[in-house]
Amino acid sequence: MRKLNLLLLLIMGLLLSNGCTNEQTPDQSMEEFVNQWNKQEFSNMYGKLSANAQKSISKDQFVERYEKIYEDIGAKDLKVKIAKQEDEEKQGKQGTTEKIPYEVSMNTIAGPVSFQGEAELVQEKTYDKNQWKLNWNPSFLFSQLNEGETIQIAANEPKRGQIFDRNGQPLAINATVNEIGVVPGQLGSEKEKVITELSKELKMTSESIETLLAANWVTDDSYVPIKKLKPDQAGLVEKLTQLPGVMKKETESRYYPYGEQAAQLTGYIRGITNEELAEKEKEGYSPSSLIGVVGLESLYEKDLRGKTGWTIKIPESNEMIASSGKEDGKDIQLTIDIDKQTEAYEQLKGDTGAAVVLEPKTGETLALASTPSYDPNGFLFGWAPDEWDRLIQNPDMPFSAKFNKTYAPGSTIKPITAAIGIASGKLNPQEAKSINGKQWQKDSSWGGYRVTRVSDALNQVNLVNALITSDNIYFAQTALDTGTDQFVEGLKSFGFEEELGYEFTTQKSTIANEGIKNEIMLADSGYGQGQMLMSPIHLAAAYTSFVNEGNMIKPYLLKKEGQSPNAWHEGVVSKDGASYITEGLKGVVEDPRGSAYKPVNKKLTIAGKTGTAELKASQDDENGKENGWFVAYDYKNEDLLVTMMVQDVSKKGGSSYVVKKGKALFTEKH
Repeated sequence: MRKLNLLLLLIMGLLLSNGCTNEQTPDQSMEEFVNQWNKQEFSNMYGKLSANAQKSISKDQFVERYEKIYEDIGAKDLKVKIAKQEDEEKQGKQGTTEKIPYEVSMNTIAGPVSFQGEAELVQEKTYDKNQWKLNWNPSFLFSQLNEGETIQIAANEPKRGQIFDRNGQPLAINATVNEIGVVPGQLGSEKEKVITELSKELKMTSESIETLLAANWVTDDSYVPIKKLKPDQAGLVEKLTQLPGVMKKETESRYYPYGEQAAQLTGYIRGITNEELAEKEKEGYSPSSLIGVVGLESLYEKDLRGKTGWTIKIPESNEMIASSGKEDGKDIQLTIDIDKQTEAYEQLKGDTGAAVVLEPKTGETLALASTPSYDPNGFLFGWAPDEWDRLIQNPDMPFSAKFNKTYAPGSTIKPITAAIGIASGKLNPQEAKSINGKQWQKDSSWGGYRVTRVSDALNQVNLVNALITSDNIYFAQTALDTGTDQFVEGLKSFGFEEELGYEFTTQKSTIANEGIKNEIMLADSGYGQGQMLMSPIHLAAAYTSFVNEGNMIKPYLLKKEGQSPNAWHEGVVSKDGASYITEGLKGVVEDPRGSAYKPVNKKLTIAGKTGTAELKASQDDENGKENGWFVAYDYKNEDLLVTMMVQDVSKKGGSSYVVKKGKALFTEKH
């Protein structure tokens, strides 16, 4: 029995001994806290705080504060470690304290932050053993932070880069503008009269002005902003400030001097939405940021916006924790000539369509116009009461650019079909095809389907005459002679089914929905009535090959010093083949038989091709809409190429309606 008691005492002693050695040291407790801190496990960290520390802040408050501040400052690459200690580790007793130095470093939106601190650990009895707990205080967050103080994060927005044309004319700029406001206490008995006058002149409802004046923060002496006015409205500013209680203040605003004339090209900016902010907050955007939405403002948002500067400070003590300087956005200069842009827009105004103007030897884009349009200033200066509804309900979608979308090219594809036939060796431009009658089909396997041409005046048709008379049968036969495989490869050599790689995102031109399946589709594709789709930008680029001895020049939009012409595809047609095609296209304009002969202007030296894409459900459909095309270039000066498309021209004279507008761009070029 005595031996048994001794054994039990021995076991108890061992257990007590083990229990003591299993108690954490201060260093071990701090190491565990640091590991949790590095992982930002704030909930677990709270369990390591001393009783007194936990009395000063609840677990929810602790977790929420750490998470929010770290998130707001964009904390990443957090590294916390225990610093070297000079004294040997001490084993304390309950109630004693131990100080352990630590180091913190992290990257934030305002730059790197690093500091050193000293944690005080206190030994507390928990259940049946002693534990070391941290006397947490706000300096764990940042060394400068004291109890009761807060963290302030402020953004310093960069100045947005501006957009200019080739000659330095402003397309999107940062302007000093006047803001009209009202001081309610100065309205007196004239209040109703002033509001009525402001409503009329500012194109706002009286109710909206009264709502602004009735805001909770407004006093009699407050200046209440009503509306910003564009720089060209100086006369209106002078008129309105004559009214009692109406004042002006200068402010900064984005401004688009050419408004709707270049709207789809420039795009616009507006205040960032909550959804956009959630995606871009880590990129330096704040709730007050403006963001590019469409057009160049969106495509070059990163360059134009620049980099936000940030400060992280303690407002109560004015202690700076970190700061970074802002970087203003970069200006962008385009190859666009705003005079040519304006001319193109004015020609299209009132229609639904697009125009692309290139310098065909270099590929410089001189104009990209789209109609109907809108004034991008409306997003910054406000809309008239009915203007916004009118724009968003317009089925012709004024907010959508049309120069970069794809459409059936109609007969404008015929010179490309000819080029492919010549390159494949299946078309001799000097040989005449024997064609009789207005309609033709290869054989009876086509059933009732026939290709129809406009006139049967010619029975022997060579390439030049086929282009002048726009002979559908000639080009259908050319496509069939070339064969599906070579025709498709030829189209690909002209950039079909290929990304254009243009600075303004452009839809890819396509050959057919599921490939050219049969001879009828091949024949139709040869004269532009298959399933083929092209963008006006691509069509303009394709025609540069007839100016550049068979090399298709890649168009570009951003002005670059020392930029030399860049061939997108070389040798799409031989030099002689390009000459024959140009000869035919000259006849389209200069020969009375040509579809672009009228209106006659003897001073012009242009070669061109019209096209009418019939959007029909079937060959027998007589009510389909028609898109009219005109593509032309100056064959003498070789300095201008115009592609123009107008939708629904069936009641306007077909493609001849577009010819008049397209020719006007050449007459105004000098």
